[in-house]
Amino acid sequence: MTSPEKKPNRLFQPLTKLFTRWEAQLFIIILLVLFFGQFLSPHFLNLNNQLENTNNFVDIGLMALAMSFIIVTGNIDLSVASNLGMSTVTMALLFQAGVPIWIAVGIGLLVGAVGGLFNGILVGVVKLPALVATLATYSLYRGIAYTMIRDLWVGNFPDQFTAIGQQNIPGTSIPNSLILFALFVVIFYIIFHRSTLGRYLFAIGQNEDACRYSGVQVDKIKILIFTISGFMAAMAGMVIVSKFGTIRADIATGYELTVITAVVLGGILTIGGVGTLPGVIISLFLVGELRLLMNLMNVKGQIQQIAFGLLLIISILMPRVINIIRSRQRTRQIQQELQKPTQING
Repeated sequence: MTSPEKKPNRLFQPLTKLFTRWEAQLFIIILLVLFFGQFLSPHFLNLNNQLENTNNFVDIGLMALAMSFIIVTGNIDLSVASNLGMSTVTMALLFQAGVPIWIAVGIGLLVGAVGGLFNGILVGVVKLPALVATLATYSLYRGIAYTMIRDLWVGNFPDQFTAIGQQNIPGTSIPNSLILFALFVVIFYIIFHRSTLGRYLFAIGQNEDACRYSGVQVDKIKILIFTISGFMAAMAGMVIVSKFGTIRADIATGYELTVITAVVLGGILTIGGVGTLPGVIISLFLVGELRLLMNLMNVKGQIQQIAFGLLLIISILMPRVINIIRSRQRTRQIQQELQKPTQING
């Protein structure tokens, strides 16, 4: 006679599955930051501060949306901040020369897209590794920005432009830039998780050669996503300029580190093929909350760079550590099952 097998408790299975998701764990970390942050600074949970804080990382978020497309394919774009600088300097100089502001903005966005297109050609046509290609354009685009404007600055932009980054929706404390970001989140989510292009991005990250053999236009897709990345970098630059009202050639220097941190921390693996856009959105809020807390605590910018560098390392290592632990647990379970004596019903 055999003893009855223990049935798994199905009541808690959905809850257990939910909390094993990286997105849920990030959300828990945000709650912990909010909880401890209120003791570290009395102004941390102020609603106006929180809403204003979203305005401070919308530019990072816009670039992170496009960077998600690139990293999920197993590539990277190190030139986003430099492309941002080149495109916004172009816009500013055109406006200073008398070009209407919205035409200047449109040309600036076009310049960013062309910069991204050039990256895509280097990666998709010339077959340079994305790391090498975008490291080269990282220097190239920033050098162009410095050559165009040197040590000067441009300001005095019209109110209709600065309203994007400096004003709120009438009657509320919600920044205009947050609405712009939300619009792009919807668009990128649909493409990333509900379109053929999104499925191709994941497939390329999992096995690029298999995609080629299946007839997927891998090179064209790479050119497309790098062009999108350039366009979104320029869009982020317009938001920054509208927020501060001035521009210099060193605008957004070092932002590429924060963008990559937000994407990788959101669960999109650098090897490609894995990740979700909601995870990236949650990680953006986590990075934003950490930056706000450090600013309120008067943490120096250099220390913040160290903190986000360490966060990037942790975000890269953590998924791999979790996968190793899960793999060992599965192996141990299989070994235990194989070691059980075979029971014969008599």
